[in-house]
Amino acid sequence: MHTTTMTTTGAIPGPRGRRGVTGRVSSIFAAAVTALLALTFAAGPVSAVESDETPAGWARVAHLSPDTKSVDVQLTAVAGGEVLFDLEDVAYGDVSEYLRLAVGTYVVSMTPTDSTAEAEPAISELINVKDGEPVTLAALGSNSELTTKVIYDDLTPPGDGEARVRVLQASTVNPIVDIKTVSGMVITAGAKSGEVTGYATVDAGPWDLLLTADAVASEAEIELDSGSVNTLLVLDNASGGLTIKQVEDSGSVSSTPVGGTNTGAAVQTTEVTGAFVAQWSVMGALVVAAVLTLLVAVRPARKSLAASGRRQ
Repeated sequence: MHTTTMTTTGAIPGPRGRRGVTGRVSSIFAAAVTALLALTFAAGPVSAVESDETPAGWARVAHLSPDTKSVDVQLTAVAGGEVLFDLEDVAYGDVSEYLRLAVGTYVVSMTPTDSTAEAEPAISELINVKDGEPVTLAALGSNSELTTKVIYDDLTPPGDGEARVRVLQASTVNPIVDIKTVSGMVITAGAKSGEVTGYATVDAGPWDLLLTADAVASEAEIELDSGSVNTLLVLDNASGGLTIKQVEDSGSVSSTPVGGTNTGAAVQTTEVTGAFVAQWSVMGALVVAAVLTLLVAVRPARKSLAASGRRQ
């Protein structure tokens, strides 16, 4: 939060005969300006946290249920009930960006996109945001056995020329999956549905991977950037096979991350823009009110001066 310091100087007195009028007008104008400045700095920018100094962590959501249709996602603060995160039409395989949040407890709810306003969420889960820690809430499994998993992420960067990578096995068709490079290096063996592996540090660069599960085999190409932290999502494809979606976790975090998936980012931006428009609309109304008040105060003063001139 930026603090603005205003320095005021002593008022220069006007001609002795008009001191009362000038003083009254100056007082009204100063009061109006003070009110406007107070509103400006009190409202401030829209944010999930009060300032960069406020203890905060990060949270995001992942839709990893293959037969669950698109959902709308809301993240609500338990304390106060304010909706801080609102994504629409989040599809299978989508992972939102991280949202910076004050330390505390939040409710994440997912509701089918075409549901009525009264519909119960398909998922409603509590998450605890801790100071300096990112967390992912993933919706996993088939629609009939939908579950959630809270994953505490570690975005510690690797050294130059290296990348950190882990696997989130989200396939429901293939309960156990092995992943290795085409040259034979094992990435993970026997990863079960819903399981998240630990991070491994590997050389940055292109990787050709082979995914196997019973009689199913698929290949995937990924690119690991130097210094990046990544999650490889194992997903089902339309033919019953396997595919990998690479998510660069460290690339979606900044000091004040906002937004979400390709649809969610637009929603977040709209909320912020709308809030600023509302704030400036109120300020505009106060400006008009201040000007009208000033005119009302000046008009009788001018009449008084004119009458005084006539008497002289």
